[in-house]
Amino acid sequence: MRNFLFFLCLILILSSCKNEHVEVKKTATTNQTFIEVTLEDIPTVNYEGLEPIFNKKDDKTYVINFWATWCLPCVKELPYFERINQEYKDVEVILVSLDFPKQKEKRLISFVNKKKIQSQVIHFDDFNEQVWIPKIDKNWSGAIPATIIYNKNKRKFYEQSFTEEELQKEVQSFLKS
Repeated sequence: MRNFLFFLCLILILSSCKNEHVEVKKTATTNQTFIEVTLEDIPTVNYEGLEPIFNKKDDKTYVINFWATWCLPCVKELPYFERINQEYKDVEVILVSLDFPKQKEKRLISFVNKKKIQSQVIHFDDFNEQVWIPKIDKNWSGAIPATIIYNKNKRKFYEQSFTEEELQKEVQSFLKS
């Protein structure tokens, strides 16, 4: 039943696809630069537009987190991802929002600005979850939060929320590989 409700919500979330050009505006904040986003700053992509971020072969470690503003465990762990993004030069954090398409402007954009999120945010909008969920990970039920950590030597999928210590430990294990 839980999976059915999730998939029903996901279908509603991913009911339309469009791509947007990204232009980043920066404003000064205390001790760091904050990216103040507008509707145009967070691209909306379908799976075809998202797929390339799962296959990079450079020297970075990638942390890709699937989340939504309405998911309390997701929101709770976002500061941990932000710290990872700030602390490690060779780690790139990408936050893939599964927020409803009609809530992008009112909910997602205001949330990112209010929380001063520095990591790259992508709004994912693809109604065909029966296709893209198993492509991301064959064992993923579709529940969020979910995270992929990978580099050119190692890849691991996590269908769970993290404590800050757990996330740090996992990222560090990739930096050693």
